[in-house]
Amino acid sequence: MISARILLVEDDPAIARSIIYTLERDGLTVTHSLLLSDARRQLAMRPPDVLILDVGLPDGSGLDLCREVRNSGSLPVLMLSAHGEEIDRVLGLELGADDYVSKPFSPRELLARVRGMLRRARMQAPAAAHSSGISPFDLDMPGQRVSLRGRPLNLTRREFGLLADLLRHRGRIRSREELLVSVWGADSDSTDRTVDTHIKTLRAKLQEAAPDHDYIVTHRGMGYCVE
Repeated sequence: MISARILLVEDDPAIARSIIYTLERDGLTVTHSLLLSDARRQLAMRPPDVLILDVGLPDGSGLDLCREVRNSGSLPVLMLSAHGEEIDRVLGLELGADDYVSKPFSPRELLARVRGMLRRARMQAPAAAHSSGISPFDLDMPGQRVSLRGRPLNLTRREFGLLADLLRHRGRIRSREELLVSVWGADSDSTDRTVDTHIKTLRAKLQEAAPDHDYIVTHRGMGYCVE
């Protein structure tokens, strides 16, 4: 059983009770915040393992907190929003949310998504500690940080996952399907286009840090690799 801490930011009491009951029955520890202001205090005191974040809250938009969390680290974020609010879903994913559930939803489905996020985060952590030798990358898997030529990179969680996977398989072409499974999970409904979009933003950040070299090589019809 996975033991982890969840921060739930949801202002609807009925929805919050349902989520808390389901997660705690499965052995997870849940802290509940009704407001963004309290959620920020909770994050500052003790970051959770997963953040479940509603979009519409009384004191602001959960999208703002998602942006803040992603700019400061790689905490897994699951967004919640009213059914049919596609613009919220698109914005949330663009801001770096790891997953998205539209209301109404099954609490068991939500639990499955949370457990999947926890598994992916914990699978990445022991894979490698630091890159060594003459590599220009310094990869810290437990800390979810990476630098290029001594310059820290401000990556989203997905960008970090892609780069970590490519570095673990340095010199080998990784197909879009392999990258999807490694970074998004086998049960994800994301597409090849999702990988391409994140590779594009990752490549831009690498080129900003090292303009004289393109570290990610595209192999048309096959995938990507770091050489």
